[in-house]
Amino acid sequence: MTSTSTSATTAKPATPEQVLRAPKVALHEHLDGGVRPATVADIAEQIGHELPAAPDQLGLWFADAASSGSLPRYLETFEHTVAVMQRAEDLARVAKESVLDLAADGVVYAELRWAPEQHLAGGLSLPETVEAVQAGIDEGRAEARAEGTPIVVGQLLTAMRHAQHGLEIAELVVQYRDRGVCGFDIAGAEDGFPPILHLEAFEYLRRENAHFTIHAGEAFGLPSIWQAIQRCGADRLGHGVRIIDDIDLAAADGPRLGRLASYIRDKRIPLEMCPSSNLQTSAVPNMRSVADHPIGLLKDLGFRVTVNCDNRLMSGTTMSREMQLLVDAFGYGTDDLRWFTVNAMKSAFLPFDERLALINDVIKPRYAAL
Repeated sequence: MTSTSTSATTAKPATPEQVLRAPKVALHEHLDGGVRPATVADIAEQIGHELPAAPDQLGLWFADAASSGSLPRYLETFEHTVAVMQRAEDLARVAKESVLDLAADGVVYAELRWAPEQHLAGGLSLPETVEAVQAGIDEGRAEARAEGTPIVVGQLLTAMRHAQHGLEIAELVVQYRDRGVCGFDIAGAEDGFPPILHLEAFEYLRRENAHFTIHAGEAFGLPSIWQAIQRCGADRLGHGVRIIDDIDLAAADGPRLGRLASYIRDKRIPLEMCPSSNLQTSAVPNMRSVADHPIGLLKDLGFRVTVNCDNRLMSGTTMSREMQLLVDAFGYGTDDLRWFTVNAMKSAFLPFDERLALINDVIKPRYAAL
C-alpha cells in the first residue's frame, strides 16, 4: 500500500539535531524488546544460557532475525531476552537500563509493558516480578533525574493472549495501580486468539475503573479491532494499523472512512503506531518502506496517531530514529512531531492533571525552544 498522504507540512523538515532534542512520549514499549545486547550477553553468561551469537555480534543477530521475514525467527529473539529476565535482580537491571536509555533519548514519559507470567521460571511470584521491575524503574528514574533528564515511567502489565491468565494479571494491575502500574494489555499471537477470549479480565478492569490497551489490528484485521473496541472497551489500540482496511482509498472524492474507522476517529481512540516494527512484520500488505506506512494518511485524516518503537532491540531503533524516519518519509517539521507527542501524552495512562503538567510545562516549552 502506498500512502496517499496529501497534507504535507508547509514548514521545513525537522533537522536531525531538532529530532534528537525534541521531548518524546513512548506508549508502546516492550520491556523484553528493549534489553541492551551487552546485558543479554552478561546475564546469559551468569546463568548459563546459550546465545545464538557472540556477544559483540548479538545486537546485529537480533536485528537480522527480526527483519528476516520469518515469524519463527522473530519470535526466537524473545526467547533469549525473556530467558535473562527470570531473577529479581535481572528484572530490576533491565528496567533500570531501559529507563536510562529512554531518558537519554529525550523521552519524558514512557509506559513499559511486559508479561509477568513469562518471568516465573526462577521461582519468583507474580507480585515479586512486579516489585522487581518497579525497583529498577525507581532507580533508573532517580539516576536520570540526577543526570538532568527526568522521566516519568509506568508499568503496563501484559497477559499473553494464548494463555489463561488474563483475569489474574488484571487483578495484579489493580493491586499495584497505586504503586507504579498504570494499566493492562494483552499481547502475543493475534490471529486465532481474539480479544474476546479475555473478556472477563476486561470487564473486571472496567468495574475497577482501570485503564487498558489491546494489541489489535497488527497481525489480524478489522474483526480484531472491532472486538477490542466494541466488545472489550479498550482505551487505546496497540498498533491498530489495519484500520486502513476500513478506508476506501479509491473513492472519487478522496479517502472515505467506513463505520469502524469513523467511530475510532470520532471517539479519539489512540493508535499506538510503530513504523519500523510494522515494516518488519509486514503488518500491512505491500508496505515496502516507512513512506508506505498508513501513519501519514491517518495523520492527515485526523486520527489520534502516536509514534512508538515497540521493540527497540529487535528493530534496532529509538524514538528519535522513528521520528527521523517519519521526517524523511513525509517531510514533517517540528510542529508535526509536537502533534504526535501531545497526542501520546493526552492518551497516557496517567492522571489528567499530571498529563496536563507534562504537556504545558515540559513538552510545549521544549518544542518552542527547538
